Amino acid sequence: MNILVVFSHPNRQSLNGEFLNKTLEGLRLNPAATEVKVLDLYSDGFDPALKFGEDKKRREMYRDPAFTDYRAQLSEADVLVFIYPIWWGRPPAMLLGYIDQLFASDFAYHQVPGRIMPEGLFKGKRAICISTMKGPGGYLFFMQRNAHKILMKRAVFGFVGIRSVRFFEFGNMEKENGRQAANLGRIKKYMMQLTK
Repeated sequence: MNILVVFSHPNRQSLNGEFLNKTLEGLRLNPAATEVKVLDLYSDGFDPALKFGEDKKRREMYRDPAFTDYRAQLSEADVLVFIYPIWWGRPPAMLLGYIDQLFASDFAYHQVPGRIMPEGLFKGKRAICISTMKGPGGYLFFMQRNAHKILMKRAVFGFVGIRSVRFFEFGNMEKENGRQAANLGRIKKYMMQLTK
């Protein structure tokens, strides 16, 4: 099982960084995890700004040479793990910029003539979203009507053919009694038992 972990937080020493560490610890103890790659978008210097025009057309992004290595990582992965904070009810602009540019037409999906919905080209892949937030865990569900999960599961992953999506949304992460240690342990255990 090939796993790509996409980390999207500007501080590797943060709680999100600890979730990354526990993810990797669990995967190291998982015999099914044959290859694990980590993409730290901030330390990699990824530019999230979507740029196109006359010289660079959006419909041709699937072959942009600047993203060759990133496309290879996505193609080879059976499981995509995304670790990020929730800011303003959604993932950081860094992660959304990665999705904007990498989940491109004719790479992640293909528009079928005569059909409203495209054919997802990431069929068979799984996605796992590990996210943290300052507010309570139920905030996104009750106050924002599950907008985060709808965005990620339906508008992003569903569009490219990923049907199996697992969410870990951890709230109250800035409180002293926010159950940080228990949640970190839960992620490590989940990754130890992850199968394709």
